[in-house]
Amino acid sequence: MKITSQDLHRLRWGIVFLAALLLTSAGIVFAATNHLKQARQEHRQAVARHDNIKSRLVRARDEEREIRAKISRYQELLARGIIGQERRLDWVERIARIQAARRLIDVQYELSPQQPVDAKLLPSGTDAGGYEFMASTMRLQMQLLHEDDLLGFLADLQKSIQALLIVRNCAVDRTGRGGTGERTPQAQLAAECALDWITLREKK
Repeated sequence: MKITSQDLHRLRWGIVFLAALLLTSAGIVFAATNHLKQARQEHRQAVARHDNIKSRLVRARDEEREIRAKISRYQELLARGIIGQERRLDWVERIARIQAARRLIDVQYELSPQQPVDAKLLPSGTDAGGYEFMASTMRLQMQLLHEDDLLGFLADLQKSIQALLIVRNCAVDRTGRGGTGERTPQAQLAAECALDWITLREKK
């Protein structure tokens, strides 16, 4: 079939319309593609913002739990008298009460001046922020009927005093004295111990 110029003249508007339709379709496809890309990008950004907010919320909750735990620990240490000035008079009174309650034959002791704690005593380290660990070493000498007297004394002391008590060492020797048949009990053992009374105080 041969197309003449007259046929083309009659078809020109159809061709123009078809070309316009193709251009419009291409524009719509291009716009839709860009819109889809933009929508995906906005979705990724929204997911990233959501993840960031979620992560910050988790961190905030973790920090809140950590702060609450530190406050609780601080209040516990404060109640036990570990934070603040040494309470030596209270320590002396409690030692006397334990000695009387357990009917110990003889308890002698000497407390050295307070000084920074030996780092070897604290496995977690001596760093306490705005506070510092201080220790007073006690040289303890006791006359005992049996070893349970020493163990009971130290257990009572650790439960009752307002400080962290660490037993550095203890040496127990027999005295070579007579038995317990006499009217006044005679000591069978002599004990010497070194104790560290540890407290926390604000750094100067």
